[in-house]
Amino acid sequence: MLGKGVVGGGGGTKAPKPSFVSYVRPEEIHTNEKEVTEKEVTLHLLPGEQLLCEASTVLKYVQEDSCQRGVYGRLVCTDFKIAFLGDDESALDNGETQFKNKVIGENDITLHCVDQIYGVFDEKKKSLFGQLKKYPEKLIIHCKDLRVFHFCLRYTKEEEVKRIVSGIIHHTQAPKLLKRLFLFSYATAAQNNTATDPKNHTVMFDTLKDWCWELERTKGNVKYKAVSVNEGYRISERLPAYFVVPIPLPEEDVQRFQGHGIPIWCWSCHNGSTLLKMSALPKEQDDGVLQIQKSFSDGIYKIIHRPPYEIVKTEDLSNNFISLQEIQTAYSKFKQLFLIDNSTEFWDTDIKWFSLLENSSWLDIIRRCLKKAIEIIECLEAQNMNILLLEENASDLCCLLSSLVQVMMDPHCRTKTGFQSLIQKEWVMGGHCFLDRCNHLRQSDKEEHQRQLSLPLTQSKSSPKRGFFREETDHLIKNLLGKRISKLINSSDELQDNFREFYDSWHSKPTDYHGLLLPHIEGPEIKVWAQRYLRWIPEAQILGGGRVATMSKLLEMMEEVQSLQEKIDERHHSQEVLQAEAPCLLRNSARLSSLFPFALLQRHSSKPVLPTSGWKALGDEEDLAKREDEFVDLGDV
Repeated sequence: MLGKGVVGGGGGTKAPKPSFVSYVRPEEIHTNEKEVTEKEVTLHLLPGEQLLCEASTVLKYVQEDSCQRGVYGRLVCTDFKIAFLGDDESALDNGETQFKNKVIGENDITLHCVDQIYGVFDEKKKSLFGQLKKYPEKLIIHCKDLRVFHFCLRYTKEEEVKRIVSGIIHHTQAPKLLKRLFLFSYATAAQNNTATDPKNHTVMFDTLKDWCWELERTKGNVKYKAVSVNEGYRISERLPAYFVVPIPLPEEDVQRFQGHGIPIWCWSCHNGSTLLKMSALPKEQDDGVLQIQKSFSDGIYKIIHRPPYEIVKTEDLSNNFISLQEIQTAYSKFKQLFLIDNSTEFWDTDIKWFSLLENSSWLDIIRRCLKKAIEIIECLEAQNMNILLLEENASDLCCLLSSLVQVMMDPHCRTKTGFQSLIQKEWVMGGHCFLDRCNHLRQSDKEEHQRQLSLPLTQSKSSPKRGFFREETDHLIKNLLGKRISKLINSSDELQDNFREFYDSWHSKPTDYHGLLLPHIEGPEIKVWAQRYLRWIPEAQILGGGRVATMSKLLEMMEEVQSLQEKIDERHHSQEVLQAEAPCLLRNSARLSSLFPFALLQRHSSKPVLPTSGWKALGDEEDLAKREDEFVDLGDV
């Protein structure tokens, strides 16, 4: 059956000279069996989704160095996604229960998820855009969720290659009109969900009733009220049609500055403290207007500072926290570590893995966001204090921190429907600019870059270099080896005493999974989720991981060593020869990567990798940070 094969070279209409000549084309192998299989593999379309173009006999590669193996099937493009229908997918439809996404499959790429498209021409990789005069032998798609897909088009008919490549380029890169987005087709064709019970279904927060239900659920209805002053978006398109404000606040105040300068309710804690957000008032140069704004702000703050409201602490995210420019720059560096085309690149970057990861500053940004969320929680939970998040438009960092706080504090937000409702409330109704941030209308790359970096925020001063890994190497390696870290890492931004006491106190008690949950924010605990970011790389796909996978891999290695020794004994009948040659053989036979046990062993490879001698420390406590990179002597394991 033409399910999996080994094919050399790239793909397309013109192939490089092969080292092996086959006189039977792949599409001629098991023709009848292939036709039956293709009938069984069906394309699942959502309501309103339309098929635009397709190509058959496409090989989806598995990225490897020595051979280019893959699965044959059809590559299709709809007005919603790019999908690959492999010939072996019919084997999965055997009635067994599987966990899978109901909207997109494992080999599906939504059009908005496409980041870059490359073509391979005579073994040279080039970016694809606009009208093509020549079509590629191989198609490489880099996704925004860090997946990488390789498609060989060598055995595809020339007309189908032109149609599928042109279609994918056009529908993923050409500018779009707003009404041409797939969501409008889907909304028209999909049946309305008539379920109204918010306990069992996602709350959309598009009615006054939804907000009243959320207020009642969190017991915030004593001090706050849901208002419909923006119904029909007559005041501001940035605000939701319905939202929640303090009860004493006159509704006419909301209209004065189109919702700017108004404290908007996010969530209420069990002790009565509340998380609020506010978009900053427009910056004005006129003294008269500035005086009016000051008088307005004074009136607002008087309302939220007097009883029955608790003391309010303002967190100015635009000036005293990470800027969006920092986040964008860090993520751009971070994602380049994972958009790797083949295993050779994977191993070549391995030697610089930690330094590249540190230089991106992405993990440090994750830690700072988690730390800020815990600081807010400490004020709400321990100090019974209201928190007011202040941001330019209250639609970026406000959404992030508010969501983190609620996930940590509210067990309802950790359920499936609760989390979906949280995203709907804080991000969709909260006014996050998905259209601009994700460039859904496909403006030019330069314009997208400007949209994301030239945001109306005050550039915050970059924090001093803390050496995310450099100063914490001992702790990091010990953690990788399963050692227990019992105290926080000392850093330049020393935690406040009350925060440290709150943090340490919570982690010293048994965890209540139905109550408050706080993540660890020590440097070594902020890790790359290899099974997400490297899930398409075969070397990173040992499911589960952890100590069980580590021990399993060690046992596997020991069995292999024993097998090698037995073979040597059979061939050499001399103990002296064995002692002379075995250590050399074993020392050059294997090396481990920084992702072990998630990465496979590299056999007979001269490619450099990260320090691996630390595995000897499973039984001792020597200083690993000062050890240089070296081969693994399996004879010592």
